[in-house]
Amino acid sequence: MTTNEGPTPQPSHQVPEKKQTSLGLYVTAQEAYEMWKTKPEQVNILDVRTPEEYVFVGHAEMARNIPLVFVTRQWDADNNEFVVEPNPDFIPHVKDLFALTDTLLVTCRTGGRSAKAVNALAKAGFVNVYNIIDGMEGDKVNDLGSVNHGKRTKNGWKNSGSPWTYDVNPELIGLPIVKR
Repeated sequence: MTTNEGPTPQPSHQVPEKKQTSLGLYVTAQEAYEMWKTKPEQVNILDVRTPEEYVFVGHAEMARNIPLVFVTRQWDADNNEFVVEPNPDFIPHVKDLFALTDTLLVTCRTGGRSAKAVNALAKAGFVNVYNIIDGMEGDKVNDLGSVNHGKRTKNGWKNSGSPWTYDVNPELIGLPIVKR
């Protein structure tokens, strides 16, 4: 289903709590690509993963990368992960590029970080911000009998057949460009 602004929220989407947003606007990666294809000049894909993820894991060809957080060089043994720190320029950078009424489809690895980004953008006044609930890599397969058990091959942009790349377009990255 679509409106002038894009698809309406899909009640059929089972959205886990950690992927829910204050705006309640959700699309799958496949729906996001179809929405972008319909109106590429009006629909924007915003990838909020770290620059390392964007480059080394790959990204949607048209996605603009503005990281929500940056990875530090510290290890959190309690949570078994690297410590991250917020990107203080996230909201200002998004506001520099987009109007508060622009349609933004936000992605991360699997939909959790993008939900946080959607909530931050909503708090900043953005109104048409959708969470891509299966993200770039998708959810883990939970089937002990599958060779893909525990792997992110269930859904997501990379598994949907939508175009993605490792190539970086400097115009789409949200970091300063240094010339040496």
